[in-house]
Amino acid sequence: MFLNHRTPQLPTPEEALRGRPTPEFTVPSRHTVLGNPLVGPYPQGLEVADFALGCFWGAERKFWQTEGVWTTLVGYQGGYTENPSYEETCSGLTGHTEAVRVVFDPRVVSYAELLKLFWESHNPTQGFRQGNDVGTQYRSALYPHTPEQAEAATASREAYQQVLTGAGYGEITTEILPAEGRPFWPAEAYHQQYLDKNPDGYCGIGGTGAKLSAPSETNWGRSCPTGIAPAPE
Repeated sequence: MFLNHRTPQLPTPEEALRGRPTPEFTVPSRHTVLGNPLVGPYPQGLEVADFALGCFWGAERKFWQTEGVWTTLVGYQGGYTENPSYEETCSGLTGHTEAVRVVFDPRVVSYAELLKLFWESHNPTQGFRQGNDVGTQYRSALYPHTPEQAEAATASREAYQQVLTGAGYGEITTEILPAEGRPFWPAEAYHQQYLDKNPDGYCGIGGTGAKLSAPSETNWGRSCPTGIAPAPE
């Protein structure tokens, strides 16, 4: 949410803020909309997926409104700082994205369908920004939890690149990196389900208008079998 007039640049591990061994705040126990626990362990048969697509307030709402999503929570992921704060992440010195963790029932909604929502809900060609939101924390990213998720994520990126190229957009800058070794650090309580608590609050999420074919119509959706992803760190 901060318009930064200097060119954003990711910190190196040596430059990143060190953080702290334990969080400075507590996370609410339950989702204000869905009523289910925010943090794991989650019921057997559910999957976990992590998405970064700009300001996490609007991004989270996109997912909790989707049938088959059991719970969502926002946090910081993909950088170096342990247990970061929002202010630290916005400084650009943690290396994290603003991410959404989505816990879903694959019998109702597939990971491929969530990928379609992800791609169509933001502009993945903008690098360290989404619209007027400028900073490394706003970059587009996927953090797969399983080899199957990683394969589907990569295939969907290739498929959406074809769609965007045809619509006159440039190269996708979305990074796809394993969730393993990239802990998801839950954000402060006031960020969780922010747009439910503040219906008129800021939402910078907006797609390009370019649509990805439904997974059933393409090959990229075939690599999304059901399964159980690891509980959050």
